[in-house]
Amino acid sequence: MKQITVMEKYPVFTMQIEKSETDYQTIDEIFTYLKVQADLHPVATYIGEFDHYTHTASLDVGEISSEIKAAKNFICCFGKVLPKPEVLAIRPRSIGVAELEDAFVVSFMEAPNPDANKAMEQWVKGLLK
Repeated sequence: MKQITVMEKYPVFTMQIEKSETDYQTIDEIFTYLKVQADLHPVATYIGEFDHYTHTASLDVGEISSEIKAAKNFICCFGKVLPKPEVLAIRPRSIGVAELEDAFVVSFMEAPNPDANKAMEQWVKGLLK
């Protein structure tokens, strides 16, 4: 797992997982695994999923890189305190999963909560055989 900056300002953790390195062969299988991880976590709660590929493909102005075969966001929240209204702007969390021909790219933006980052990183690394 590596940390990069996307669009010169967004801190993102990302990992490319070759399909030969995992037992999961579809995004839906990965999402089933991630939902179990969220359900087992003492604070995290599963919210839903967003099919970004289908949404973008449906737009007249939508553009998708030819290497991306599918792309969804797994949405969950690690919020255990709500100290002020503005905290809502940085929640919930999203783990993006893009399927390429022979690999998955799994990424999430750095959370202000180090425990959330640690959990999401463990979940992503758990996809490896």
